[in-house]
Amino acid sequence: MDFNNGGGGGGGGNELHNNQFYQCEENKPLLGEMSEGNNNSSSGTTGTATKLGAGPCGNKRSLALHHCSSSGMRYKLLHEGDIQVCVVKHPRTFLSKILTSKFLRRWEPHHLTLTDGSLTSATLPQAANSYLRDQWFHSLQWKKKIYKYRKVLNNPSRWDVVLKEIRALVDMALTSPLQDESIHQAPLHIISTLLAENSHLSSQDHENIIVAIAPLLENNHPPPDLCEFFCKHCRERPRSMVVIEVFTPVVQRILKHNMDFGKCPRLRLFTQEYILALNELNAGMEVVKKFVHSMHGPTGQCPHPRVLPNLVAVCLAAIYSCYEEFINSRDNSPSLKEIRNGCQQQNERKPPMPLRLLRPEPSTPLPATILPLSANPSPPQPPNPAPNNHNPASNNHNPAPTTSPNPAPPALPLSPPPSVVNSSEILVEMERNNNCANARRKGGPSGGDSEPNLIDCLLVSPAVNTLSIQLPAQADRVLGCFALILKMLSDYDDWRPALASLLQPIPFPKEALAHAKFTKELKYVIQRFAEDPRQEVHSCLLSVRSGKDGWFQLYSPGGVACDDDGELFASMVHILMGSCYKTKKFLLSLAENKLGPCMLLALRGNQTMVEILCLMLEYNIIENKDTQLQIISTLESTTVGRRMYEQLCDRQRELKELQRKGGPTRLTLPSKSTDADLARLLSSGSFGNLENLSLAFTNVTSACAEQLIKLPSLKQLNLWSTQFGDAGLRLLSEHLACLQVLNLCETPVTDAGLLALSSMKSLCSLNMNSTKLTADTYEDLKAKLPNLKDVDVRYTEAW
Repeated sequence: MDFNNGGGGGGGGNELHNNQFYQCEENKPLLGEMSEGNNNSSSGTTGTATKLGAGPCGNKRSLALHHCSSSGMRYKLLHEGDIQVCVVKHPRTFLSKILTSKFLRRWEPHHLTLTDGSLTSATLPQAANSYLRDQWFHSLQWKKKIYKYRKVLNNPSRWDVVLKEIRALVDMALTSPLQDESIHQAPLHIISTLLAENSHLSSQDHENIIVAIAPLLENNHPPPDLCEFFCKHCRERPRSMVVIEVFTPVVQRILKHNMDFGKCPRLRLFTQEYILALNELNAGMEVVKKFVHSMHGPTGQCPHPRVLPNLVAVCLAAIYSCYEEFINSRDNSPSLKEIRNGCQQQNERKPPMPLRLLRPEPSTPLPATILPLSANPSPPQPPNPAPNNHNPASNNHNPAPTTSPNPAPPALPLSPPPSVVNSSEILVEMERNNNCANARRKGGPSGGDSEPNLIDCLLVSPAVNTLSIQLPAQADRVLGCFALILKMLSDYDDWRPALASLLQPIPFPKEALAHAKFTKELKYVIQRFAEDPRQEVHSCLLSVRSGKDGWFQLYSPGGVACDDDGELFASMVHILMGSCYKTKKFLLSLAENKLGPCMLLALRGNQTMVEILCLMLEYNIIENKDTQLQIISTLESTTVGRRMYEQLCDRQRELKELQRKGGPTRLTLPSKSTDADLARLLSSGSFGNLENLSLAFTNVTSACAEQLIKLPSLKQLNLWSTQFGDAGLRLLSEHLACLQVLNLCETPVTDAGLLALSSMKSLCSLNMNSTKLTADTYEDLKAKLPNLKDVDVRYTEAW
């Protein structure tokens, strides 16, 4: 770096512009060799001070002498800043010497800019204190050296020398007193540029470079170009020891500290290739299991909250890549709306990519539907004999099928030869029960201009349901590896709630959900969700919002993923019914969409489904008399069903007696009463006139809601200082539409239950004092309850 580029000019300071770093000798301090004056300058010219001496603070030691003494200090790399400068004129007379002495020098602020290849300054820099002086010194030294290494490594000649320079560069970055992200990232970018421009290196050279830069990767993410180089090495040499010894800590750091793969997708790709490289080892799956366990840790709680989301993101991207060819073909095929409406318009589309969808040979004819609940399906329509001449992908000369709003399943021969089927030939139909239910609600055929939802698109006719997707061998291995990781993630109790939340809005493409192997592998994860007693886990089996289907619909009978005659479906219903989902809304959805499977499983003696049918009768969910009689016949066909139906009849007789007009209009239970005491009291007579019930300071819980909903005239309910919770509020909101006054003071209710009160339009007085009410829920209740006049929200967040 040439700081002696001084020029003449009377009275003006020297200006140092674009001084190249490589012109300075490496063993000289950058600012310590400046001469006191320019010996070649003529009389009257200006000069600069000899060294970076003390400024106004009185620091007189040179910058070079303090390079060694500051080895224990740490500095931030400087790029620009304000410093003190001094303009010194060369003395000509004795008076000028006095005026230019160090005691009479005038220091002025100046701005110094330090770029990658030059230093721009107008005059001599002077630091205000020793720390700032050393900070500028180390920053200048770093810029100078990194410029030299960039120049050397951009034009490599001998690779043994290049490797030596890379090691020296890494050592310089590790021993630098500067602490800045660019100190470690700059060498990595230089090396990634070197590798990108020299793709002819041997595998041994690759490994030597990776080992050389390994210390820099312990605390830094690799840049995108370097990630691409690592991915290539994992693909070409998965059994290399570099993968285990060098890449493992790098991937562990990525999974622990990465916040968003969207900002650097190559980090995700590198993690994916690393896991696949582990899978290629001799004990591949065991190595992958050990790696996942190491990421979780030996304790019951993973200390790194980012590990699970990052692992799930890697798994989802890898599974998506397995079906990418099918997804691209689907994009060129008719849209789901066009398939449903029967207008395919093949002549206006690009030729679709051939899908490897094989039609297996069925061994037996398809069985008839058991317990039909809807009208008889229309007879099968004869296929259109006219071939589709506009289909560019019809290499097998099969006639194109005709679609209709309710297509009938085409007949299959007993032993057809395997044939490749294009995505445009898949007949998509909505579930027949859904169509009938929609037709009953809307008074017309189901349809409209809206796209069918995800599960509707996968509910295909029986013939199409036998189609299977055949993946290439490599894609099949990738699918098996990352499906296993999802299964392992679901085995950790602390990870299961977050995993269920991440998978609740189904993140997989339709092609994956139509693949029997994938849904069979994923079934283990859904079973783990269904077996977990925590509500935040098994509630994720349902859809994330109304109008969208979830895992519950996908693995229920009639769904494309169901392969067990409804055992998993019964398990999901059982866990959902036991955790505050025993509501009219849930039962109504089962009656509209899954009544047939419920009756079939009840006919086979499933106790959960027998209870479901009894609740449908008890809550008057089923309005059709013929369907009610069919449910009763189903219940009476088994021992458990007959017993539960008799208990239902007894409850109905007691309910009729309870709701008979008469009895008190006001009732107060003694303190310390329990749910059993309330049930015993209400079973002792008629309470058809009961309008005011006080359970204040009793020990009742949400379980008493099943007794409270039997009171048809109840208008005022006092639950002050009880254990009545969110589950009970949900049940009350569906059955006690006439309730006007409700006291929930000092109860454990939260926003989840209070939001259900928005359907009780008759409420005019509501006491939520000392509850977990939030301000947002309070505003929502005020907006949805027009008759609400008296509200108490003291000692809550909304107060």
